[in-house]
Amino acid sequence: MTIRRILIANRGEIAVRIIRTAQKLGIETVLAVSEADRGSLGAQIATRALCIGPARPSDSYLRVETIVQAALGSGCDAIHPGYGFLSERAALAQMCEDEEIGAPILVKAVGGGGGRGMKLVEDLRDLPATMDMASAEAGAAFGDARVYLERYVAQGRHVEVQVLGDGAGKVIHLGERDCSVQRRYQKLIEETPAPHLPEDIRAQMHEAAVRFAARLDYRGAGTVEFLYDVARNQFYFLEMNARIQVEHPVTEMVTGVDLIAEQIAIANGEGLRFEQSDICIAGAAIECRINAENPARDFMPSPGTVTTARWPTGEGVRVDTHIVDGAKIPPFYDSMVAKIIAHGPDRATALSRLKRALSETAIEGVSTNIAFQAESLADPDFARGGVDTGFLARRAGK
Repeated sequence: MTIRRILIANRGEIAVRIIRTAQKLGIETVLAVSEADRGSLGAQIATRALCIGPARPSDSYLRVETIVQAALGSGCDAIHPGYGFLSERAALAQMCEDEEIGAPILVKAVGGGGGRGMKLVEDLRDLPATMDMASAEAGAAFGDARVYLERYVAQGRHVEVQVLGDGAGKVIHLGERDCSVQRRYQKLIEETPAPHLPEDIRAQMHEAAVRFAARLDYRGAGTVEFLYDVARNQFYFLEMNARIQVEHPVTEMVTGVDLIAEQIAIANGEGLRFEQSDICIAGAAIECRINAENPARDFMPSPGTVTTARWPTGEGVRVDTHIVDGAKIPPFYDSMVAKIIAHGPDRATALSRLKRALSETAIEGVSTNIAFQAESLADPDFARGGVDTGFLARRAGK
């Protein structure tokens, strides 16, 4: 290993001492500073100063995770703790070993999703510049420029667990959803239950989601998202979305629970109206997002006026849309215009019904991804079930 950049997790004269030696050795220095030390000599002579929190040591210099994340986020190869503070904390050394992610990694926006503010880093030398780009994109999209890092799993499945909490530690789950069919980190097809997910992993995800939300005294409907590493047969926590999800209809179809109604009931002080034993997963459901975009032109949005909108009907089919004949699709918002959901006693039936539903759907006046979605559903890999997040990228390369 060649050390090119060091994060100095200290202050005062020892920070200056370390910086000067590093400079002699041609090593870049990043000085972790509290708000009180922004103007210090160390901050002035270091290659870069990075604020890690308020003046109190417990809020800055003594926060192990903050220090390690600062080192990762600034592309440092090592941390020098000086003396005092964290210099004798075994937790710092252990976390440095445990959090050595390496490349490739993902830079992700704290304040949003949909692929915005998300960048892949394949060479750690590109990390600082990539973080700056992701931060700028996140700030413009969500008004929150904060980003974080996570391991990039090449063969991963995006699986999330729907939960309801009463705010007093009681939480139930309503099963999981597989959202692995994505393009540029934007979900296109979602289903429940997750096909071919090992039953022990499924149970562990449910339990982890409930335990996590209960620890937070979570109140309302929320989704705990995980990344399942197929090769390692392990899953990792991604984030929790404290809101209703686009893909919530598939959960409603298999459970019979109106999630919006439960949100309102909980907000109204009624608490949870279900016990875990009341929740029964019946059959399977699959959802396609219908977007006003042109897949042949790299999914470029297609705003305009819908001259004709024809939606499918039939057993087990549900359509959530706001589009009718003459509807205007402005260029300022997300391109999704509808969700088509199909439910059946098993996955094969749900898939068959969804294919038929797409064949009966017609939108004229703007370009859509209807044909693209139909082709995706017909792909043998998707038909078998259990595709990972690289599915669409592989299809594009065929």
